[in-house]
Amino acid sequence: MSVLDKLKSMLKGHEDQASKGVDKAGDFVDEKTQGKYSGQVDTAQEKLKQQLGGTDQPPKPDTPPAAPPPPQP
Repeated sequence: MSVLDKLKSMLKGHEDQASKGVDKAGDFVDEKTQGKYSGQVDTAQEKLKQQLGGTDQPPKPDTPPAAPPPPQP
């Protein structure tokens, strides 16, 4: 069982609280970095919330899909 699976099972039924914690942590990072990485922090917050079940929102349509890894020789 991965760490993420363990977190999901512990947070089951407490998705709203987990979402608030993710928001609070992201705001803390934004404050400490003076907003320098706010775009990356926001993206990380959204992905974490999706993984933990905090939101049912799909990713924003303007977010490009990740590029596949290059083929191995």
